Amino acid sequence: MKALAAALAVLLAQIPAVPLGAEEPPAWRAVDAATGTIADVAGLEQLARDFPDSANVRLRLFNAQLAAGDGAGALVSLAWLKARGHVFGARAQAQIPELIGPAHAEAARALLLPSPGVIAASTIFDTMQAEAGLIESVFVAPNGVEALATSVSRRSVYVRGPGDTWEETVIPRAYALSGIVAAPDGQAGWIASGNIDGLPAEPEMFSGLIGLTDEPGAFRFVPAPAGVAVSDLAVGVDGTVYASDPQGGGVYRARDDAPALETLIAPGTFRSPQGLAASADGARLYVSDYRYGLAMVDLASGAVRRISSDVPTALDGVDGLWLHGRELIAVQNGTSPMRISAFALSEDGTRIIGHRILEQAHPEWTEPLGGSIAKGTLYYIATGQWDRYEQGRLRDGMAAIPNVIRRLPLAPR
Repeated sequence: MKALAAALAVLLAQIPAVPLGAEEPPAWRAVDAATGTIADVAGLEQLARDFPDSANVRLRLFNAQLAAGDGAGALVSLAWLKARGHVFGARAQAQIPELIGPAHAEAARALLLPSPGVIAASTIFDTMQAEAGLIESVFVAPNGVEALATSVSRRSVYVRGPGDTWEETVIPRAYALSGIVAAPDGQAGWIASGNIDGLPAEPEMFSGLIGLTDEPGAFRFVPAPAGVAVSDLAVGVDGTVYASDPQGGGVYRARDDAPALETLIAPGTFRSPQGLAASADGARLYVSDYRYGLAMVDLASGAVRRISSDVPTALDGVDGLWLHGRELIAVQNGTSPMRISAFALSEDGTRIIGHRILEQAHPEWTEPLGGSIAKGTLYYIATGQWDRYEQGRLRDGMAAIPNVIRRLPLAPR
């Protein structure tokens, strides 16, 4: 066990001596496709310093350490992952002690969590028909009755009325439909239309924001820049709509009656921006980069800073992101196990000071996806079907399944 003790000592030595929160929020290191090709131990150690709350980066470093025969370094990474609840698959759990070598095998086994702890706290809100296809997100009105859901594969929106039935509404020229938000006054809504499912580009199709109006069959179209495929959305207190492009890496916005989306953060800063959440004071936008963690954008200056954490937790793998009081609610379908987290923000909104796991490894999940918050409850898609579809169509041998929407109370336990 001496090797384990030494590894933990190294890990503890990495904790900064300066009191957390006493320094300025760290700058965000720009990332792109090339960042994902870094494979040497030294390069990945630097990346882990730049993104100290990313399990994805730490796993890459761990694999590089194993390949380089750095058993002591690999133990440090295993301790980091265990502290954040990471669970390896059965095959990896059997292989890791062998790969790390006999001198460190016993210590490695002690750092492998055997199985994910199941937390099932939600109930079923409704189930949509399988014919709706790949549903990406759902918006539920504050009354808990009316709802809208977006279909990637059908390129349509489904409307739930008082009769608890879901009716399909086709939007002309729409690409895959994904993110959906309401304006602060609740009088209008926005849906993201973008080529996010890998189909060949179609010039006649629309990419950008589609605004819902009170007039049946009438929509407002706010185009995205050429080549941009928006997906996740958020809306600010002033009605500004923010949109992320998880493939291209940019973040965009439409203010007031803008005729088109404008660039807020150009590609090259984020690798795969997904969930977005606007602060209540309108000063910043929280952005989840799926591989690297959480960032915040100063909306006045455009400066991008990294959200750091005072507590050991992984901040990457975030798909859906919402602000609820002083907590960021995150659907983390890119962590192992998948989970829904509540990250408590510091008073100034720049750091994570607490972490609650609201749900984890739910036995009825396939993959949790997007949703919305209404009256202290998160409504979300629990049966993601991205693994069943390719380029908007069912894979060979696959069949669509009913889309289950669950509701999860957010009040602290």
